[in-house]
Amino acid sequence: MSKYFIPLIILFIFLIAVFKKIKLYDTFTNGAKSAVPYIVGIFPFLVSIFILTELFEKSGLSDLIADLFSPVFNFFGIPKELTKLVLIKPFSGSGSLAMLSEIFKEYGVDAYISRCACVIYGSSETVFYIASVYFVSGKKHKLTLPIIISLTATFFSCVFACFICKIL
Repeated sequence: MSKYFIPLIILFIFLIAVFKKIKLYDTFTNGAKSAVPYIVGIFPFLVSIFILTELFEKSGLSDLIADLFSPVFNFFGIPKELTKLVLIKPFSGSGSLAMLSEIFKEYGVDAYISRCACVIYGSSETVFYIASVYFVSGKKHKLTLPIIISLTATFFSCVFACFICKIL
């Protein structure tokens, strides 16, 4: 049933447009045309995030920071093996998915570490990607406080994820 949901929505929109005598194709192309400046505007920010994420990983800085933060994370109940996942998740969804796959290969999918990694992956967001997409288009670019709040919420969601996995 769910596979018909999106096509039904599109059909519903089409029928409303026909009923209201809206030129659907013209409206669609005008919307697509107005999206191009938005895409051009956020492109440099997205590229910089992707490049910096890759440099962070390839330079070895991620390993160094993971080793530095692992005692702090361990104090809060986040296993040392998940430190790198917690650190990369705010920057890169694909990078954190690759880390999740590595955790599965090393520990198996039923291990405590793997369960925690799954919940961490699902309970947090790529903060900097979201910030670049949503906040860059606005007139005010004061991102410091929203990013700090998002990173704090991400960290505590990771702490809570490990706590829940431990008691379940």
